[in-house]
Amino acid sequence: MSSVIQTLDRQLVSNYQSNITVPNWMLRAMEGVMHYYVDKNLRLDTISADIMPAPVAGKKYMLYAHVPFCHTLCSYCTFHRFLFKEDKARRYFVALRKEMDMVKALGYDFESMYIGGGTTTVLEDELARTIEHAKTLFPSIKEVSCESDPQHLDSPGFKQLKGLVDRMSIGVQSFNDDILRMTERLEKFGSGQETFDKIMAAKELFPIINVDLIFGFRGQTDEVIQHDLDMASRLDPRQITTYPLMVTHQTRKSVKATLAAPHADMANQYRMILNTLVGQYNQLSAWAFGKANNEGFDEYVIDYDEYLGVGSGSFSFLNDTLYVNTFSLRNYEERIKNGKMGVEQQKNYSKKDVMQYRFLLGMFSGRLSRKYFRDTFGVNLDTALLKEMTSMKLIGALKNDPENPEELIVTDNGKMMGLLMMKEFYSGMDNVRAQLRKPLKPCDM
Repeated sequence: MSSVIQTLDRQLVSNYQSNITVPNWMLRAMEGVMHYYVDKNLRLDTISADIMPAPVAGKKYMLYAHVPFCHTLCSYCTFHRFLFKEDKARRYFVALRKEMDMVKALGYDFESMYIGGGTTTVLEDELARTIEHAKTLFPSIKEVSCESDPQHLDSPGFKQLKGLVDRMSIGVQSFNDDILRMTERLEKFGSGQETFDKIMAAKELFPIINVDLIFGFRGQTDEVIQHDLDMASRLDPRQITTYPLMVTHQTRKSVKATLAAPHADMANQYRMILNTLVGQYNQLSAWAFGKANNEGFDEYVIDYDEYLGVGSGSFSFLNDTLYVNTFSLRNYEERIKNGKMGVEQQKNYSKKDVMQYRFLLGMFSGRLSRKYFRDTFGVNLDTALLKEMTSMKLIGALKNDPENPEELIVTDNGKMMGLLMMKEFYSGMDNVRAQLRKPLKPCDM
């Protein structure tokens, strides 16, 4: 493509050669299996709820805060978000801080905070005030992670976040102008070169910068993928995340025929990603790469079994129960004004359901441990999830660690399967969000 940014000669640390041998028919079969379990376990057969449970002594918790506003809405995104209006956004941040007060009154403290969206940085002053409030309420917070798009990196207020945000994740998606134009991001956020320059200038503001890329777009040739990876590597961020494009029920018509690449391209593109990044970076999960193994990243559910969400459209997972906050901005504001939390629904999961979920996360993160399942659930992993363990071993996705019988090694085949399973899980969550948003009326937005 003519608009690929020319980079300097690559000097890769790694000569890694990925060993993905899973055939395409097996990947399609795994998609079918995941569709079954996602549809079974992510059904909206919830019951009403008004308040979160109190914390359990000795458990670690992570705080999630949702900011559901964007200046523009991307066609392939089904996260909970609305077009930005300043008056609504400012009222929302006030309500968000009040809900945090209610969480504090329940007795919670948190080790980490993740702020997602939407675009969290639509009002940097309100975001800074909210982070400061959270750190005052919850003194155990050691790390704050936040998301942004390239548009805000050089805004006058962005520097207010220095010293408050430890990890800033920037949604680049691609440095290629043709891909940006196809996804309607070129006019919104500028060219790939402009984004590159903005990130380079913003690096000094935060201890950790994460560059988010997406693969699986139509027209994303091997050359385009490689140049995206090279540009990300030239920035030398602490972390790089390479998401597969996620097609949901809601985006299937608008994305599959126009934006999404053929399914068979995924494995080949993932091989390129592994071959380029493994060696330069440690692999934190199937699609996340970092220079250190002991720092947070986007998939906070890996590091924290339990998390509490505040804000409209946020989810919490506490005591094997999923809690869902109202997706209506109007209802959220009214609930907080009346002294109620934003939560409206809950769904309890069985022990087997939760074990299967943890198995998925273990495959995805490469941290599958017999000891974890014994300590957490009181079971033998090999027998409690016999079907899952047997199938993954048969396709060469798992093998025993010869140095530690308590741990399992997730191979490149396993990383590919973990990526595919997590993609389908997140697509299922997006479907849930879309169903919860469907009844909203203009007055709710």
